Amino acid sequence: MEKLLRVGVISSTHGVRGEVKVFPTTDDLERFKDLKQVILDTGKEMKELEVTGVKFFKQFAILKFKGIDNINDIEKYKGKDLLVTRENAVDLDEGEFFICDLIDCTAVNESGEVLGTLTEVLQTGANDVFVIKKENGKELLIPYIKDCVLDVNIEEKKITVHVLDGLDS
Repeated sequence: MEKLLRVGVISSTHGVRGEVKVFPTTDDLERFKDLKQVILDTGKEMKELEVTGVKFFKQFAILKFKGIDNINDIEKYKGKDLLVTRENAVDLDEGEFFICDLIDCTAVNESGEVLGTLTEVLQTGANDVFVIKKENGKELLIPYIKDCVLDVNIEEKKITVHVLDGLDS
């Protein structure tokens, strides 16, 4: 399991006092309110930053960091990832998982027959869809609903699914 989770990407500066506009890569924009510390992946190093201010503008979070008070200090980090440690990540409800933990899980049917490997999770709004790459290279799309996803075992990296008629062509 990955130790660091991406919560956003710095998209641009905001004003001249060192604030940044962050595109969230988490499904809950409100989680930024509780964020006290992030790790900035500069590409060369991991830099810990203390969050001193959070506000929201459209779909973006506007963040202010301690010790960064000038646009020139932060401008060079446009496009860089903001990460949190797993300990600082949001608590998940039952049946919720971090996408990075689902990637590369083996998908099996109720009989235990291997269907393929989960390569992507599509977030459609209504429900997520698991993209499973089969050995023949084709993709199998499984909606994340209780009728189709029977069990998710992150420790074993195994997902048990029921393939509804018409899903596997």
